[in-house]
Amino acid sequence: MKPNRPLPGEPIRISLPDDMPPRTAPIGHREIYAVVKKIPKGSVATYGQIAKLVGLCTARMIGYAMAAVPKGSRVPWQRVINAQGMISARSHGDGDERQRVMLEKEGVEFNANGKVDLRIYGWRP
Repeated sequence: MKPNRPLPGEPIRISLPDDMPPRTAPIGHREIYAVVKKIPKGSVATYGQIAKLVGLCTARMIGYAMAAVPKGSRVPWQRVINAQGMISARSHGDGDERQRVMLEKEGVEFNANGKVDLRIYGWRP
């Protein structure tokens, strides 16, 4: 009998919600956004974790997809951080500062080194 939940590393089978970004989102980004939308408020996931759940993509591809989230979208891009539990620095803009503020408003705490404890705040789908 097959379990309802995927095993670790097994891709999640998803159906795309109607409110996904319009067809302007590249193929693949829609699937990534659908998984990211499942991360609950007050939790975080890593780029690599999302890549494994989506399947057939890399953590870097997840980063590109997060950078491409359309302004005003309901995709909670701020909940995706790196494997060290840190917010990845941006090459331009104040996105990393905004990301931290948004996560703190959701109740996610950072230590003195700017790290999130993934054992506490890490999403476990």
